Amino acid sequence: MADHDTITPAMLRFERVLAAPVDTVWRYLIDPDLRARWFMGGETEPRVGGKFGLTFDHASLSDGDVPTPERYARNAGKSWFETIERIEPPHLLAFTWDGGAAGSVTIELVPLDGERTQLTLTHAGLRGADDARNFGGGWGSHLDTLQRRLAGQPVPDFWALARGSG
Repeated sequence: MADHDTITPAMLRFERVLAAPVDTVWRYLIDPDLRARWFMGGETEPRVGGKFGLTFDHASLSDGDVPTPERYARNAGKSWFETIERIEPPHLLAFTWDGGAAGSVTIELVPLDGERTQLTLTHAGLRGADDARNFGGGWGSHLDTLQRRLAGQPVPDFWALARGSG
């Protein structure tokens, strides 16, 4: 199974095979400290209607001391909450994006063989091509980071992954 990405003005869909069992991947979605290693951490209330906290601290995503590009540096430390819309541990998590104004994100986990997991992330309800461009690159690089973390590989420069050169 290969990674597969679909990007349209209304929806993003990413598929990744991860080198970890479903329960481990689930912890990387729900545990704020583990989620902060690949995406954004924040307080989580793992129930429908619960808070899904996000704190922008992308400087911590690289293993090395890598400066955050100016375009993103202004977001450093910004925190907010999204709302969990669906949760079926350890297989499905869905939450709003931008309070629902930019749709919702659904992450589905399917065990492949006990040691690997198929992750499918769908961000639906986008407001158009700008959202697809903005969020598409972000989700791709965050999922690449998660893939590396779970495989025990280093992430020397998150921003190189974001640029497609890492």
